[in-house]
Amino acid sequence: MHWLFLCGALVVGTAGQLLLKMGAAGPGGFLDQIIRPATLAGLVCYGLAALLYIVALRDIPVSIAFPAAASQYVIVGLFAWFVLHEPWNVQQVVGLGLIVLGVGLLATSQHS
Repeated sequence: MHWLFLCGALVVGTAGQLLLKMGAAGPGGFLDQIIRPATLAGLVCYGLAALLYIVALRDIPVSIAFPAAASQYVIVGLFAWFVLHEPWNVQQVVGLGLIVLGVGLLATSQHS
């Protein structure tokens, strides 16, 4: 059950990151950016993601949960590419691939 909370934290955190990016777009200065609905929604998502992560930590060792949270980098990168049409280069692809490899190694490690 706690793995569902961790997955939920990753999904909601990803949404928060993308909403913050969308809130950063547009005219005006910093204060205009802060009060945009997308920015406010992104901040709420970050708060909710933190709460879900806290619940997940009740049964998942932080030595596993925190590196697993790194998969959020990959998810955000994919959404940024597909949804926001941000360009990728070879270094980004290799770096994200290494994150996937590392998360996979940790997820399949044996803990007693």
